[in-house]
Amino acid sequence: MAIPERQILVCQSFRLKGDPKGVCHKKTDGFLQFIEEEIIDRGLDMHVVATGCMKQCDAGPVMVVQPENWWFQNVDSEAAIEAILDGLEDGEPAADYLLR
Repeated sequence: MAIPERQILVCQSFRLKGDPKGVCHKKTDGFLQFIEEEIIDRGLDMHVVATGCMKQCDAGPVMVVQPENWWFQNVDSEAAIEAILDGLEDGEPAADYLLR
């Protein structure tokens, strides 16, 4: 398997030692599958990774695109994911969701 051009990191709020989970996992039910399907449908060379807590709970759900290191906030709908993927295809981050 070839190394993908990009990785999409999706916060799933995993924490050690039973600490309460943050908001990301609560608002992203089914998103990993939706992102995977969109990537395949668009023919993008990306890999999706569920992560532990990214320590950005106030901006959650959070998604990061590497290697660009674009951090996106409030990714809580299919429309948000579509806008972010549209931006990736265009070579620009989706400004409405960019975490600053």
